[in-house]
Amino acid sequence: MRTLKEGFRGKVGFLLLSLGVLIADQWSKWWVEQNLSRGAPLEIVEGFLDLTLVRNTGVAFGLFPARGELAGVILLTVLGLVALTVVMVYFWKTERHERLLLTSLALILGGAVGNLADRIAAGSVTDFIDVYYRSYHWHTFNVADSAITVGIVLMILEILTSRSEPEPDAADGG
Repeated sequence: MRTLKEGFRGKVGFLLLSLGVLIADQWSKWWVEQNLSRGAPLEIVEGFLDLTLVRNTGVAFGLFPARGELAGVILLTVLGLVALTVVMVYFWKTERHERLLLTSLALILGGAVGNLADRIAAGSVTDFIDVYYRSYHWHTFNVADSAITVGIVLMILEILTSRSEPEPDAADGG
């Protein structure tokens, strides 16, 4: 059985990436909370990108909002903790030579902790990146959501491009 130390040996750089995502996420949310009024956009790129403070009580992209109901907030927090635990175990079990997979897991881990910290502290997540074209708006998101999305895309790339050796078939005498 692998010890905790063995599971994280050689992965410090990936854990630092997670920490960097967490710091960038929490700092950006703090800055937005200090400098923007809810619903009053700050235009960054005309016709494409605004910073707009919103509170997301649901999961990713505002799906399944808890609407301030304590049971919903508790359920989403518990689900977040379960998902975080699964990602941490997967990270722990991943071999250190699997760098793309570890990078993807580190991004997911940092983003998950960032959003979970918001949910535990405030019962909702601070979102502020508003990408749009004319009247078509993508769901408002944050740095943590971006890291999670990039991490998932990298994980999919890893799965699609990995070349694993096929298991020898017992009938072939292997």
